[in-house]
Amino acid sequence: MIRFAWIRFRAQAAVGAGLLAVAAVILLVTGLQLAHAYDAAVALCQQQGDCATTLASGAPGSFPSQGDLNTGNSLNALGLVVPALIGMFWGAPLAAREFETGTFRLAWTQGVTRVRWLAAKLVIIGVAAIAAGELFSLMVNWWSSPVRKVQMASGLASGISHSGITPIGYAAFGFALGVACGFFIRRTLPAMAVALAIYAAVMIAFPIWVRPHLIPPVTTTSAFTSASVRGTQIANNMLMLQTAQPDAPAGSWVLSSGQVVNQAGRPVDSVPVNACGGPSSLQACTAYIASLHLEQSVTYQPGSRYWAFEWIETAIYLALSLLLAGLCFLRIRPGRPVAAGIPRPRAARPAPALESSP
Repeated sequence: MIRFAWIRFRAQAAVGAGLLAVAAVILLVTGLQLAHAYDAAVALCQQQGDCATTLASGAPGSFPSQGDLNTGNSLNALGLVVPALIGMFWGAPLAAREFETGTFRLAWTQGVTRVRWLAAKLVIIGVAAIAAGELFSLMVNWWSSPVRKVQMASGLASGISHSGITPIGYAAFGFALGVACGFFIRRTLPAMAVALAIYAAVMIAFPIWVRPHLIPPVTTTSAFTSASVRGTQIANNMLMLQTAQPDAPAGSWVLSSGQVVNQAGRPVDSVPVNACGGPSSLQACTAYIASLHLEQSVTYQPGSRYWAFEWIETAIYLALSLLLAGLCFLRIRPGRPVAAGIPRPRAARPAPALESSP
């Protein structure tokens, strides 16, 4: 059964391998050019002093260029698209095509049980899907490593990037989702569309509502002083508090910052301008603000939690993949009634008896 499953899959595997090979060549050529540009920028900035500030300043000769940043963002987005393509073109047709063509009747009436038939296909194609997703992620990470070095050194990037082992979970989830959609919809094109829609919804919702709370974040509070005031703005006889972002450890993933609260813990975004001694006296205003004993907080995930996030998120997606696979096995379990959606071949009608002639 394993050999048969591989024979059925080898055309799709050849296409996938060819696309990965093309991507590898392109990323290798452009990645070497990017690495040489990084080395040249570092050699230049070392003569000028602080490389962490000079490289990411945006001045002529700085690194990376806007084109490099746009390319890196596109590659990171493509890393999330690859599992969706795997689910559409490898996962959804696995069962839906069998139902459309009726070949499942032949496959499930041979010596191989339907459970073994599904297990062989899930293992072979699933392993290939995980390998393809992770391999593409590794190539993208190698390409963008010079850009990320500069961003981390200048504090422009978070230490939690979700690009280590999480593509394994993304690829497994995308593939299992496509297979499950194929089993329940039993039409290839609709199954591909539904799998893409669900995958996109999960990829959008998870980073917003789930990922920040996988581990309780850290919140630090500091006094709001005159040094925290980034600028002043007066509107409706009120002085608006325009604050600078509080500092968080380098490489941290900042979730929220800059909220000013009073001693009762209530948010404060403005104070009466008259209490500052007049709009023209900035020193009097800042002295008045200091007398209020205001505080500002910053909530963040430390960069040291990178691998903890990687393992937790990967485990979540792998668990979802196993759950979807389990639903597929339940869908084809032996003895399932026809009304549940698995049609059975009709029994042959007995031939009519021949009447004897008088």
